[in-house]
Amino acid sequence: MSITTEATFTVVGQHATAEELAAVRGRLAPALEILRHGVIERDAARELPREGIVALARAGFAALRVPRALGGAGLSLTQLFAILTEVAAADPNAAQALRGHLAFVEDRLVSRPGPEREAWFERFVAGELVGNAWTDAAVSKQGQTSTTLSRAGEDWALEGTKYYSTGSIFAQWIDVYAHSPEHGGDVIALVRTDDAGVRLSDDWTGFGQRTTGTGTTVFTGAKVQDADVVPGEERFGYQTAFYQQVLLATLAGIARNVADDAATALRSRARGYSHGAAASPAADPQLLQVIGELDATAFAAAAVVDAVSGALEGAAAAAEARWSGGGSTADADQAAERASARGQVALSASVPAAATRLFDALGASGTSVHAGLDRHWRNARTAATHNPWVYKARILGDGLVNDVEAPLLWSVGSA
Repeated sequence: MSITTEATFTVVGQHATAEELAAVRGRLAPALEILRHGVIERDAARELPREGIVALARAGFAALRVPRALGGAGLSLTQLFAILTEVAAADPNAAQALRGHLAFVEDRLVSRPGPEREAWFERFVAGELVGNAWTDAAVSKQGQTSTTLSRAGEDWALEGTKYYSTGSIFAQWIDVYAHSPEHGGDVIALVRTDDAGVRLSDDWTGFGQRTTGTGTTVFTGAKVQDADVVPGEERFGYQTAFYQQVLLATLAGIARNVADDAATALRSRARGYSHGAAASPAADPQLLQVIGELDATAFAAAAVVDAVSGALEGAAAAAEARWSGGGSTADADQAAERASARGQVALSASVPAAATRLFDALGASGTSVHAGLDRHWRNARTAATHNPWVYKARILGDGLVNDVEAPLLWSVGSA
């Protein structure tokens, strides 16, 4: 498929109609069913959800944000993250595994119009996925990367080792953060996963989100073409808020699954206690209260995701307006960052708590390893550890009291 985009073509300010969104959900439904099936067994065995992610890509997930005129689904950010919450309810590992892809698509949507962007749109429409490799495996200084990109003939060679390469093992491309003296600083390099110089490992050992493909990637002279090198400073300004939003949608999906699984388990309970409030557990008002609290948490989590999506919509519109003479994106980026931080503080507490609270309605039988209900807390707790919420809470407080701006970029490493 050949596509042409003009500088004035609006790619982010669109919304699919209700009918179009329903059609997208219909196309994705079989893939979600694949993800739901065997999710407990995959968690126990640390088996990657390869089949489900392939099915998502074939159903058009890779191009959900690409405009309909260019072969994509044309979803707004609000619609995208509602869909991602549904993916997370089916399998939260799959939702997080697609984090790098969704962020790279967003970056391309608001990047400078031209043939490079057109080529990426074509790849997304064809179902190609992009993983990520940003965090150095070895301890490096904050703000620096030990991964390097250097000239090798007509192309470039990538050298380094990355950890937390979430989703790359499922993808055709990897979005790599590297340093390139010849480019005068840090760059984003796009490398194919089937390149002979790329070695991917599924060696993530966390107790939750076990099958996100979050492992080590080693680059040994991996080939990168000129067109696939992007200056680091051109990365979209609301990226940290966007990355966090993927985790918020993941938590919202877990919350929905917690409520639904708890309701199903209570409905099927045959044995009750003589000192309970009803003869049947399913009629016990105290246990029903617990289920209601879980449902309310899931509702609130989805509302948080929607609110953050609204702030991201503003940042995306401001970023795209740069190419038609728009002003600064700073205020919109700040609004998105603060919205995602508020959501993170709220859901990092409420969703893991709900994943513990569900056992109050189920009794000891609910702890059976065959039921796999412990995975909800493990997954929620693990997703909530990303980008420590305590720092975000402090930043929010500092902004409210002292009018201090939130940092839009940060790094991890030795001081």
